[in-house]
Amino acid sequence: MAQKHVDIYTDGACSGNPGPGGYGVILNYKGNVRELSGGEANTTNNRMELMAAITGLEALKEPCDVTLYSDSKYMIDAIQQRWVYKWKANGWMRNKKDPALNPDLWQRLLDQLERHAVTLIWVKGHAGHPENERCDQLAVAAAAKYK
Repeated sequence: MAQKHVDIYTDGACSGNPGPGGYGVILNYKGNVRELSGGEANTTNNRMELMAAITGLEALKEPCDVTLYSDSKYMIDAIQQRWVYKWKANGWMRNKKDPALNPDLWQRLLDQLERHAVTLIWVKGHAGHPENERCDQLAVAAAAKYK
């Protein structure tokens, strides 16, 4: 039986870096749309970008075929260029001196990438992409709760 296809749109926001942050997620399955958001009082933009993707993927009740849209080059490049897999293999070190940032979230994301068949699509942020703009609104609103 073929897996269900779900589109997931994500964005993270941070007021200050670090500072209060939030993330927004839109899940779309056959036109059924669900929005999710959350945040933290003291975080970074990159952590919120990762949390958005993790939250969207973890919300799926079964393994799915997913197209995940994000404006985070940090996240997409680390996966598509396979940097994150090297960091993990090297004990979460980027090189001999520098630890990889956010290994806790990267591990959660890698777990979800094993569970689902995920295609990552980069979208330019703040460029009028309707779902990306809505995710940004959700992320900013979530971050504002922690100011």
